[in-house]
Amino acid sequence: MNLRGVGRRYGFRGPWVVRGVDLDLAARTLVRVEGANGSGKSTLLRLLAGIDRPTEGRLTGRPRTASVPERFPVSLPFTAGGYLVHLGRIHVLRRTVAEARAAEWLERFGAAGHSRTPMSELSKGTSQKVAVAQALLAGPELLVLDQICVTQEPPAARTVAAAKGTSRAHLAALLAAVVFAGVLGTAGTLAVTVISEPRNTDHTVEGSLLAARVAGLVAAAVCLLLGAAVGAPCGRPLLRGRGWPLIATLLVVLPALVGNGSPAKYAITGLVTGSRTGVVQVPGLPLAAAALMAAAAGAVACAVATRRS
Repeated sequence: MNLRGVGRRYGFRGPWVVRGVDLDLAARTLVRVEGANGSGKSTLLRLLAGIDRPTEGRLTGRPRTASVPERFPVSLPFTAGGYLVHLGRIHVLRRTVAEARAAEWLERFGAAGHSRTPMSELSKGTSQKVAVAQALLAGPELLVLDQICVTQEPPAARTVAAAKGTSRAHLAALLAAVVFAGVLGTAGTLAVTVISEPRNTDHTVEGSLLAARVAGLVAAAVCLLLGAAVGAPCGRPLLRGRGWPLIATLLVVLPALVGNGSPAKYAITGLVTGSRTGVVQVPGLPLAAAALMAAAAGAVACAVATRRS
């Protein structure tokens, strides 16, 4: 979608709310609009969604669009599920399809328990979840959100992002976990090397402090990469049932870290052996194996998540 010199004002002599907007929006991208209160963000979003028309300029190439306003009326004579089915019928969906999609989106946003709740009794956060669900029912190519994540819990906000691309959201969560674990592992390794002597356990051989630090950092990287390889297929949206991600992780993580053939076991064993002999070997081979396992698990998990979305 392309905007060229787009402007909007209300009334013939009213002040310009937005003016001179030139913007190119590529397909399959996520765009965030930021600005101070009263700067015209909502007006621009209304123009993008086709709810309002520009006073000047051209807007071309708008795809099939759905929007979620900042304020969503809840005083409607429907239950949450009934409202979504009704909107699905307006989108010319068969009733069975509309009912299935309504149930699916309420489940993904954690609001399945409110399917039979009247709209007037929903909390602000839950009503916003319903508003997003109704926008996604017909599979829009462009989804316009106006401050929708401000009052949402992190899982619901993550699901909104996943609607743009499940694999991207899953990969982003995985990378965030790896980065956070990497920071903790690095801090812990450096702290240990600072408070420890560069000698073996018998204090008879002096080792290289630099080699010990590098080996410790690499061993920490091996462990966190294996953790990512375990976590990638053991979380949402692959395992959606309550409690199953934790159970699956507990069943897999122990063999992955200490089982025969585990890169983490080889890396940690090398560190223990080095502490006894005073000669530390950097576990390069285990690092390569762990990186391959993490990459493979992440790719498979993202692919499966996309198929299930």
